[in-house]
Amino acid sequence: MKPIICRYCGKPIEKRDQLVTASHWLRVRPYHYVCFEEVEKESSTIYNSWIPLNGPAGNITAAIMAMLAVWLLLTGTWGVAGSLIGLLASYRVLLRLTAFLLFERKVPR
Repeated sequence: MKPIICRYCGKPIEKRDQLVTASHWLRVRPYHYVCFEEVEKESSTIYNSWIPLNGPAGNITAAIMAMLAVWLLLTGTWGVAGSLIGLLASYRVLLRLTAFLLFERKVPR
């Protein structure tokens, strides 16, 4: 299995504790914990920032968005507007699943 390479320093990520998967629009990238801090420092505006997907905050956000998406997509709450909000909420869940399947699953604990 190929090692996961940090996008900032180019070195392999050896443990899951070191891994931070981050998202910026439709891109999901792996970083070392220390390298991600450097990437955050280099971000100058809110539109340039990378959002971490793993860790407690990312997992809680994905769980809340999954519940919201299921509720709005499966019920008739707010009609078409509720369905659109449900689709937008499912975006965060899909990013989290993508990060898990592409990166976290391949890095040993």
